[in-house]
Amino acid sequence: MTENKNSDFTAQIGTSLKQWREVSHKSIDQVAQESGVSSEVVSQIEQGDSWMRIDDVLKVAQTLGLLEKLKQAFAALEAAPVEQQEEQTEASTNTLEPEAQEGNAQEEVQPKQQDKPQPQPAPAVEQPWLTEANWYDGSMVYQIYPLGLTGAPWRNDGSAEGATNDDPHRLLKIIDDGWIVQAKKLGATCIMLNPVFESDSHGYDTRDYTKVDSRLGTNEDLRAVVDAAHQQGIKVILDAVLNHVGRGFWAFQDVIKNRQDSKYVGWFNIDWNSNSPYNDGFSYESWQGVSELVQLNHNNLELNNYLNDVILRWEKEFDIDGLRLDVAYCLDPGYLKYLRQTANQLTEKRHQKFLLMGETMFGDYNQWMGDDACDTVYNYEAYKGLWGSMNSSNMHEIAYSLERQSGDKPWDLYTGKHLFNFLDNHDTSRIASTLNDKKQLKPLYGLLFGMPGVPAVYYGSEWGIEGEKKFGDHEQRPSLDKPEWNDLTDWIQTLTKARLTTAGAEALCEGDYHELLCQPKQLVFQRACESGRVIVAINADSKPAHLDFNAQCGQGTNLITGEQHDFGGGSDLGAYDTAYWLCEK
Repeated sequence: MTENKNSDFTAQIGTSLKQWREVSHKSIDQVAQESGVSSEVVSQIEQGDSWMRIDDVLKVAQTLGLLEKLKQAFAALEAAPVEQQEEQTEASTNTLEPEAQEGNAQEEVQPKQQDKPQPQPAPAVEQPWLTEANWYDGSMVYQIYPLGLTGAPWRNDGSAEGATNDDPHRLLKIIDDGWIVQAKKLGATCIMLNPVFESDSHGYDTRDYTKVDSRLGTNEDLRAVVDAAHQQGIKVILDAVLNHVGRGFWAFQDVIKNRQDSKYVGWFNIDWNSNSPYNDGFSYESWQGVSELVQLNHNNLELNNYLNDVILRWEKEFDIDGLRLDVAYCLDPGYLKYLRQTANQLTEKRHQKFLLMGETMFGDYNQWMGDDACDTVYNYEAYKGLWGSMNSSNMHEIAYSLERQSGDKPWDLYTGKHLFNFLDNHDTSRIASTLNDKKQLKPLYGLLFGMPGVPAVYYGSEWGIEGEKKFGDHEQRPSLDKPEWNDLTDWIQTLTKARLTTAGAEALCEGDYHELLCQPKQLVFQRACESGRVIVAINADSKPAHLDFNAQCGQGTNLITGEQHDFGGGSDLGAYDTAYWLCEK
């Protein structure tokens, strides 16, 4: 009983500190910097987590000018007999309510009303529709580029160029520095690791498919990372670079050495009557003319069987849950079908979906997605529409893509399929660098998590780091010591809970798309399936918006805040705001 009361007390302290921060016009990041604690600590204190350390609470309170009042509150609680703690808790909490501050703030800041309860997200409920067979449909993916994150050298030539540390087991930083915990707290259900096997430089120029890159660590280190993720209930998919290899690939090196006598000649497309930029005495087909990337010849059955054995080995040795197929749009359809058969074999073995995700750019994604190809593909069309709609104040751009992709009309292209959606990744500029107005990050993530498909978050973007795509791609693939947490991270965590755990989860994950209202800076659409209907409303404007649309019901529940909403007379949405309204039946 005492433990419950103390828990209530910490929650009340957190609420009071949050209110003081808001009336002081301070962000979480500002309070964290001034207090000497992390943004994550400030956020968790405000959430009333029972593990929060008293000294951290005192640092935050001191920053807000509340140290003496907080000390008195704790002292009063500690001194009171157990049977009087409930009454003492209420009294001590009242001493922490925001008041007009001294000086100019007394004139500018009005204390918030305390009789109105703070909105809470809609409660989590069971999701019987979600099974091991369709786990990806109800997932959120957290993407990590390990060679960048862990501070590995840029080139695998023995030099330290680009290295930010000297660690023979860099891959374990994903565990030790808290990245798996970060993914779990965000609500991610899957982690994507971009190339981790031995390569010449950036990972997409493979040397050895069976060995973890020596700059990252060992095969045992990779298994440890996968096991740690699984312990948190998070699945792991690896980046499979099967279209091309690096010049350092052992079979291509054998061709350089033994020429026509190499038994691996057929694995590549060789022209013995020409020469390469490297003066090999022959030329070869490369990926998009990049001579460092040697094209594989998937008309060769021996090569395909070798790669099939590699995939089976990855699953057995590392216990992975699926693959991202690099440049899947370049793979021969016959070879994709072969990969599908391998994935089906592993699905049957594991009694759960072994995922095939294909990297695609533009065109009809049905070319690479289906029963004989990938389960899902990259949605670059929507990627451009998402940030483009924000920067041009033209929501019609993304609305057009969503309607043609996943609408409720018979002619829509991908309805019922689950494209892989993202705002940035290791091949693009960070979304915080792409947006003209960074305050639009929150409604943009609100749109990402409300639209059809599966949302992904790229490491570091959850707290808004920047990085422009430049030669070498180093800026958008930075080395980071540890995860951070701020208002944006809080927001993404809330969106994940609303999308994946509430009574509206099936509609948000499985439902089709139907537009209700589209204006330059506002978009309203519904996601509907047999079990229910959720209306998603986005306001990317710096001003509140009044939205008039036909909700086809009287009331709904905002899955983000837990508040009841009356659709009568139109709906109001705050500046840079998002609502997911679960409609009454």
